[in-house]
Amino acid sequence: MFLGEFEHSLDAKGRVILPAKFRDQLTEGGVVTKGRGGCLSVFTPEEFENVASQVRELSKRGSQDLNAARSFFSGASEIHPDKQGRVALPANLRTFAGLTREVVVTGVFSRIEIWDRERWLEHDRVGDLALSDSDDLPEFGI
Repeated sequence: MFLGEFEHSLDAKGRVILPAKFRDQLTEGGVVTKGRGGCLSVFTPEEFENVASQVRELSKRGSQDLNAARSFFSGASEIHPDKQGRVALPANLRTFAGLTREVVVTGVFSRIEIWDRERWLEHDRVGDLALSDSDDLPEFGI
């Protein structure tokens, strides 16, 4: 599982260092693709297969879902962290996510998300409000 929030920078070659605690789960590589909200999503190969099956099924519902599936799959790229934990992010995905030099790498349980820092701060603020105001989330055992 992937948990936590980490600030990193893209290097001149469009690579980002993944947090050390995430690397063990990606020793066999992974898949990066377009994510919801304008981020990049990184999946283990197994989790990508699970998500891909769901996306394929949803694509049968209509043209909007089919177009979303096309974008999801056409943007997907296999990744393999190097010895320093860096992964190269394709230019088309960096453009999609609006990645500048400063990025935030977040663990979202079953996947990693890579956000432009400014975009992340806005989404995180909205998420904090939703968490504080939600009546539907569990009480976390308190």
